Amino acid sequence: MALTEWTKSMEWLAAASEDPGACKQEWQNGSTGVTLLAAGRFWDVLIVPEELGLRVADLLEELALLDSGPCLLDTRRRHVGFLLPPEPQTVWIGTGVRLLGAGTWIAAPAPHCRWGALRWLVPPDGTGRLTMPEVLEVALQRCASELSRLQGHPGRPATAPLGRTTPDEGQDHDRQLVRQYVSGGSVWP
Repeated sequence: MALTEWTKSMEWLAAASEDPGACKQEWQNGSTGVTLLAAGRFWDVLIVPEELGLRVADLLEELALLDSGPCLLDTRRRHVGFLLPPEPQTVWIGTGVRLLGAGTWIAAPAPHCRWGALRWLVPPDGTGRLTMPEVLEVALQRCASELSRLQGHPGRPATAPLGRTTPDEGQDHDRQLVRQYVSGGSVWP
């Protein structure tokens, strides 16, 4: 990552911190190189299980025209986080899936960090580009179906079936992965 691009990404990412100056200082000279950033203001983070998230990140990388946004891998917790535009009226449903929005925080390494237990699979580029929810949803469903087939469950996806649900449908929603507007109750395809 070129110095100007790194500086631009660091400024963009640090803006989500309560103290951007201290955040940048930690990334440049700190003992851990990791800071806490607030979700929900500039971006939300969709957390998915590691195996599924790595497949989705690979798929999005292959589809270069889609320009996926930043993606963070946490090998200790075994999950991947995708930075999305903040959507306070949206709920993501699926086993091992959770959305971090307003009032939540993430631990984040410097934007150039592509090694270690907490690292960027796709680092922020400083432009504010984020992964589009519609694109991520389709990629998650495709990869969940692929994982299901690989695990020997051709009729039942391991992590998330391709169906849609509402929270009122009881326990069945636990195995499904969909994005839903809370206020209107309509489900996005």
